[in-house]
Amino acid sequence: MRFDQLTQNPMFSLLNKNALVTGAGSGIGRAIAETFAGAKALVWVVDRDEAAAKITVDLIRRAGGTAEAATLDVSDEVSSSELAKRLPVIDVLVNNAGIGHVGSLLSTSASDLDRLHAVNVRGTFNICRAFVPGMLERKRGSVINVASIGGILGIRDRLAYCASKFAVVGLTKALALDYSHTGVRFNAICPGRVETPFVSLRLAESANPEKTRQEMCATQLTGRMAHPSEIAAAVLYLASDESAMVTGSTLAIDGGWSAGK
Repeated sequence: MRFDQLTQNPMFSLLNKNALVTGAGSGIGRAIAETFAGAKALVWVVDRDEAAAKITVDLIRRAGGTAEAATLDVSDEVSSSELAKRLPVIDVLVNNAGIGHVGSLLSTSASDLDRLHAVNVRGTFNICRAFVPGMLERKRGSVINVASIGGILGIRDRLAYCASKFAVVGLTKALALDYSHTGVRFNAICPGRVETPFVSLRLAESANPEKTRQEMCATQLTGRMAHPSEIAAAVLYLASDESAMVTGSTLAIDGGWSAGK
């Protein structure tokens, strides 16, 4: 969905809402930030790469949206808490920051596992701990945690990644239960293969990029990878008031991958 289409669509409006997206310097996070801005939110673009965050903000402002940049490593609990003190109360929180890893049991080290847990799991925990209290005080808010198809299905050679994303899904469901009847909703999305810089890097590192691309696309019944904007459109629904009855859910946006072969 294009930016100009969103600005004219009365549904899924985020007018007068503050939204925060982590890992918004590129890929899915950037697409979510741009989509939220198109829905009239004031978007806080958070990324550990300051230059990347500023590029996203510049893209949003040039398109007529409103955004501010903030630099943060989500695995740092103290910095996450300090950021929450500097920002206004957030209405929509998207925990998108994450890292990947390729490896099975014998090719994955304990430090690899710890690194993914620190960013993907503890990072989500840190941001929720920092920003959810403000939502609870106001008795409203939507939290969307970006997991992965690897959070509901096992994937070969992704041991540490799957472990971390399964944890994100479990954390989301536990949050929804703990804070039911508060007006704050918690949901997770599980993207499949998406055309992101991370995927592009993997393809570039492959001995046969075109064959690897075909193999990636073949895992999805649609026969192609998703565009980041297609993931962002689903996140916008979960962020908006139109999804008021949705909490504790896990939405797969995977081109049919989880349906089986």
